[in-house]
Amino acid sequence: MDDREEERGADGRPDGGPDPAGAPEQLMTAVEQLVRHVRHSATAGGLSTTASATLARLGREGPLRLTELARAEGVSQPGMTQLIGRLERAGLVGRNADSTDGRGVLVEITATGLDVFRQRRAERTRALQELVEELTEPEQRAVRLALPALARAIEEHRARG
Repeated sequence: MDDREEERGADGRPDGGPDPAGAPEQLMTAVEQLVRHVRHSATAGGLSTTASATLARLGREGPLRLTELARAEGVSQPGMTQLIGRLERAGLVGRNADSTDGRGVLVEITATGLDVFRQRRAERTRALQELVEELTEPEQRAVRLALPALARAIEEHRARG
C-alpha cells in the first residue's frame, strides 16, 4: 500500500473507526448498556432499582426527608413512603425526628442497610472492573480518564442548577 493511502474500513471511513456524526448516539447506547450491566450485577439485598438508588443516596448523603428522597429519585411522595416502609421493615432504614424541625422526620440508613449498600457497590465495582479488564491497555486508560471527567462534568452541571 502507498504511504499516501489511508486504510479504510468496510464502511469507507478511515481506519474503519467510529462515525463522528453518530458519536453522540453511539455514546448514549454505550452508557445505557454499561449502566444496565453494572446495575444488574448488584444482587445483595434483592432490591429493586429504585430501592437500591434510595439506599445508595442515604449511604452517600446521610439522613434526608422523605420529600427530598422522592424528589431526588424522581418518584411520587406516596411511592417513596411505600418504599421506605418496605426498606424499614427489612431493617435497612429507620425514621427519626428531625432535630431542626420537630414536625419533620428524617430517613436514615441503618448499619444493616449500610452493609447492603457496601455489598452492592462492591458487586458493581467488580462488574465494571471485569469489563475494563477486557479492554486493550489504551482503551483502559481512556476509560479511566473519561469516566471521572464525566462525573466531574455532572457535578458541575448540578452545581449550576
